[in-house]
Amino acid sequence: MAVRQCLCLAVLTMVAALPLTAPAEAPLKLPPLAFRERVLANGLTVLSIEDHRSPTVAVQVWYRVGAKDDPPGRSGFAHLFEHMMFKRTKFLADEQFDRLTEDVGGENNASTSDDDTRYISIVPSNHLERLLWAEAERLQHLEVDESSFRSERAVVQEEFRASILTPPYGRLYHLLQQASWRVHPYRRPTIGSIEELDAATLDDVRAFHATYYRPDNAALVVSGDFDPAELDAWVDRHFDSIPKPATTIPRVRIVEPEREADRRSSVRLANVPLPALAISWLAPAAGSPEAAALRVAEALLAGGVSSRLNQALVYRQQAVQFVDFSYDDLADRGLCSAVAVLASGQSVARVERSLLAEIRRLADAPITAAELDKARTLLLTDLLKKREAVDDRAAALGEAWLRTGRAADANRELGALLAVTAADVQRVVRKELLGRHRVTLEYLPEAPAASGAAR
Repeated sequence: MAVRQCLCLAVLTMVAALPLTAPAEAPLKLPPLAFRERVLANGLTVLSIEDHRSPTVAVQVWYRVGAKDDPPGRSGFAHLFEHMMFKRTKFLADEQFDRLTEDVGGENNASTSDDDTRYISIVPSNHLERLLWAEAERLQHLEVDESSFRSERAVVQEEFRASILTPPYGRLYHLLQQASWRVHPYRRPTIGSIEELDAATLDDVRAFHATYYRPDNAALVVSGDFDPAELDAWVDRHFDSIPKPATTIPRVRIVEPEREADRRSSVRLANVPLPALAISWLAPAAGSPEAAALRVAEALLAGGVSSRLNQALVYRQQAVQFVDFSYDDLADRGLCSAVAVLASGQSVARVERSLLAEIRRLADAPITAAELDKARTLLLTDLLKKREAVDDRAAALGEAWLRTGRAADANRELGALLAVTAADVQRVVRKELLGRHRVTLEYLPEAPAASGAAR
C-alpha cells in the first residue's frame, strides 16, 4: 500500500544523492530505527516502531521456521503452512483474514524462505487491535482439517507446476540449489515436490504446526500509527495468554562440510531455448564480518547495467542474454551464485571462462574509488528505499531478528557497508570465491534426435 512521502524522506533522498567519500572523511549516518523491544512471558518477541506520519499500521509476524525445517521426506511443509494460516480457525471462517484487511482498505501477504515464514499486513491504524486479535487467533486456534489440507496442498502443487515445470528456466535455480548443498537441508527447495506433498498425511501437518507455530518461535513486529501504551495493552490481552509449550523447538544442527573438490553436472531438458550456466560457492552466513564486503562485491559484479559482468559478457563480448551474481546470506551458511543464459551460438566453455575471468579481475586488478563509491551508493539507495514505508521498516527489524537474532543489527547495516574498502572486497573475493571449490551446472536444451531415427 502506498505511503505518502514526507519531508523527512525527502531529506533522506537528498542524502542518498550525495557523493560518498571515505568514511573517515565524511561519515554518513542513516537515522536509526527507533524501536522498542520486549519479550512476553511465553517467549514472544514484540518489536515496535511508532510513526504518526500516516494513519496506517503494519503488523508482521515472523516465525523461525522455513524450508530447512521441513521433515525428511516432506519437503514443502513450511510453504504449505504459509497457505494454511489463511484458512479457518476456531473463531475465523475460511479467508476471513482477507476480509479483515482488504475490506478496510488494507492488504496482506506472506512468504516462505529457507529460514523463516513471515506474514505481513497493513491496515488503517484504527483497525490495529482487530488485526492483533486475528494474528493471535490463527497462531493458537488454527483448525487443520482434511478439507483445508487437501485444497491448499493442491494450490501449492499447482504453484510448482506453474513456477518450476512450465517456464524454460524454472528448474535452473531449483536444480542449482539441490546441487549446491550436500547434507544441509538447504538443498531442499522451498516449494517442495509434488511427490512428497502427496505423501503427507493430516497427522504430519498437525504435528508440524504444533512443533513450530508457538509464541517462543515468533516475533511480532508493529510499525506505524499507534499509541505505545495502548499497543502494549492489546498485545498483552491477545498474546500473553497463549501458552508456551513445554517441548523444545527442534533446530537444524547439520553443518555443511567444506567442499573437497569442484563438482560439475549437466542436465538436458525440453523447452529450453538457449543453454544456461550456473556456478555456486559456499559462503559466510548472515551476520558474518565478511557479509558487507560480499554485498559490495555483488554490487560491483552485478549491480545494474553498468556492472562488471553485464558490461563484459552482455555488451562487449555479446556472449550472454542475461547474467547475474548474488550473495544469499542465509542463517546457517551463505551461498554465492552466478547464473548466465547464453546468447545464440555461444559455448558454455567460453562463457564460463569469461565469467570466472571477471571474478579474478575483481580480486586482482585495482578497484577505482569511483567504482567503489558507485557500488556503495547503489547499496545505500536500496537501504534507504527499505526505510520509506511502515511495512519496510517493520521488515528491516524482522529480517535482522531472524538472520542474526538481534533486531538492533538493522541499524548497523549502513555503517558496515560504508566501512568496506577496496582491499576488503578483494580479500573476500580471493577467500570466498577463488579460494573455494565451486559447483557448476550446465543447463542445456534437449539433445536433437539422432539422424535417421524412426519417425
